[in-house]
Amino acid sequence: MAKAAQKITLSPSRDIPFDKLVLSQSNVRRIKAGVSVEELAEDIARRGLLQGLNVRPVLDAEGVETGMFEIPAGGRRFQALSLLVKQKRLAKTAPIPCIVRDTASEILAEDDSLAENMQRIALHPLDQFRAFQALREKGQGEEAIAAAFFVTPQIVKQRLKLASVAPALLEVYAVDGMTLEQLMAFTVNPDHARQAQVWEAVKNSWNKEPYAIRRMLTETSVRASDRRAVFVGVDAYEAAGGIVLRDLFQGDDGGWLEDLALLDLMVAEKLQAEAEALATEGWKWIKVATDLPYGYSHGLRRLAGDPAPMTEEESAAHASLLAEYRALEEEYSGQDEYPEEIDARLGQLEMAMEALEQRPLIYDEVEVGRAGVFVTLDRDGSLAIYRSYVRPEDEPREETAVQDGDGADATGQGDDVGVSNWKPSVTSVGGTVITSGGQPIGPDPTEEDDDGALKPLPERLVMELTAHRTLALREAIGRSPDVALTLLLLKLVTDTFRTSSATGSSLEASVRHVYMSAQATDLKDSVVAKLVDERHAAWEADLPLGDDAALWEYLTVLDQGSRLALLAHCLSFGINALHEKVNPYGAGISASGLTRRMAHADLVARAVDLDMVEAGWEPTVDGYLNRVPKARILEAVREAKGEGTAQLLDHLKKGEMAVEAERLLKGSGWLPEVLRRVDLVTFDGEAVGEGQGEDAGEPEDIDLPAFLTADLPVSAASMMAAE
Repeated sequence: MAKAAQKITLSPSRDIPFDKLVLSQSNVRRIKAGVSVEELAEDIARRGLLQGLNVRPVLDAEGVETGMFEIPAGGRRFQALSLLVKQKRLAKTAPIPCIVRDTASEILAEDDSLAENMQRIALHPLDQFRAFQALREKGQGEEAIAAAFFVTPQIVKQRLKLASVAPALLEVYAVDGMTLEQLMAFTVNPDHARQAQVWEAVKNSWNKEPYAIRRMLTETSVRASDRRAVFVGVDAYEAAGGIVLRDLFQGDDGGWLEDLALLDLMVAEKLQAEAEALATEGWKWIKVATDLPYGYSHGLRRLAGDPAPMTEEESAAHASLLAEYRALEEEYSGQDEYPEEIDARLGQLEMAMEALEQRPLIYDEVEVGRAGVFVTLDRDGSLAIYRSYVRPEDEPREETAVQDGDGADATGQGDDVGVSNWKPSVTSVGGTVITSGGQPIGPDPTEEDDDGALKPLPERLVMELTAHRTLALREAIGRSPDVALTLLLLKLVTDTFRTSSATGSSLEASVRHVYMSAQATDLKDSVVAKLVDERHAAWEADLPLGDDAALWEYLTVLDQGSRLALLAHCLSFGINALHEKVNPYGAGISASGLTRRMAHADLVARAVDLDMVEAGWEPTVDGYLNRVPKARILEAVREAKGEGTAQLLDHLKKGEMAVEAERLLKGSGWLPEVLRRVDLVTFDGEAVGEGQGEDAGEPEDIDLPAFLTADLPVSAASMMAAE
């Protein structure tokens, strides 16, 4: 006969006056954690007590009930109630819902206290997100939700943002199919279809880190820190209907602008408006472009203007500022340091005087009628205007006639390379021709090699790489007078003892400014470009270029060190280490001539100890890795980091391989063969950069990402819900 199941009797519940309750010493909670007592008191005051207290009768020495009750489970709630009584917001005799344990029970008080704290299961973060969403849908605002649960409005916004992710992805998160950090990454783009598309692409991939998800969701957008966005203004872009993607969970530098077509249109329109305003100055032409290539003004003459005189008001203001400046200097001349407020005032006076002293230039009206202006964006997103450039075809006929005999070789290009890439006129204002556009430089298509064999680098890429090397050599020669002098002597000796090419000049030694027709878009912002430009501007400011007699006198009295430095700078502009397309029909450079040029360039590189890594070149996705086949990417990683690391990337698609290779190669000093020097140490018969080759680390010595080394998936981050 089966034994009947024993009936369970639950402890009765009753209301007990607050002043009949005391804390039990059997409560196991000793350490404060979670919501503070003050916040819990405010929550009870707002919504009442949601859970009663677990109490036991207090017995005297004879085991008789005293009428008091101790609380082994619910101590924090009792403390919150005590605070409300102390604040006189709750009566001392207010009835408190309690569950009363029988004094004859075998269950210990500590047992009840431990069970109440351990048997609870924390709310899943997704349930919390959805609960916040339900509160908002029922009319409760973000501020009210934040106040009710003692969190900041930003936290409420974040949790509501998480709840707005595509429902299918939320279900994946609910069953621990993705981490909280991955879910956060999906909030960057509100497009549910795009979110689902990205998840499908990464869920079975080796690379589903949050940063990769964010990159994929914003790959068609540009940062708000992009110079185009800075120029237009994010507020203006949004006012025009543009969408900005923002990340509530980490710094995003103002977000991402999603509508590139609108952004580019606004940039073009704003630049166009600036150009039309400049047209009133009477220039013959204005060229408008978001980007200007390095050497854009090559072959153009720049007008020398005179600073505009100050008005009477400006002169008076300048005199007043100068008088105050000198008076302060004299007053505090005996002190070792100026007082802080005086030093600040002197700085303000200097800035005010400098603003008055920087005068706009006034040009000859006739010259303005044949000159033009470049309108573009600076690297920081500000408007950049370069005035007073004269093209060769706009020079007065009598000035150009003398130069006709030199032909195309006199300029080294055969055409007006400074402006030859500009597109036809799009508008004309007041006689000024305004053109817009420029030469877009994009990567050449590269074939995906099926057999894994190394193929020659694309010719366009080689031309761009050698342009960077040429500019680096130009900078190095410009600060190496001894090498420059040797180089010049080499040229003169070659011309003297090998050929004769005398024409109508007293000295037929010349420097032809070499223009880089193929170059990467970031070449003008490279380290070496800035150094060359700064050195050129410094010399240009000192040289009396308008008068040959004055220039002769200047050069005559120049000290020997300065003369050599100037020689090196001028000679550097003739450096040509460019790879060019070979023309078998005679025009341009021959195959043997190109070989000799590159060998000659390597001699110069060794003489100046050229280091292309120090010159700022590194293998980036856009500049190299996405421009070559997968075999070339693997070769680069293999040479820099070892065979084991290369094998870790072997199975990836080209785009993913390029991104990961860029990270691995950063700081390694690896260079493609086009940029290497043949005098450096070799590895497997090929020249490599410093830090490559035999010392390349094995996979275990390299800081590889977790998805290439870990055997276990990253666990989902826990998130505590408010009580």
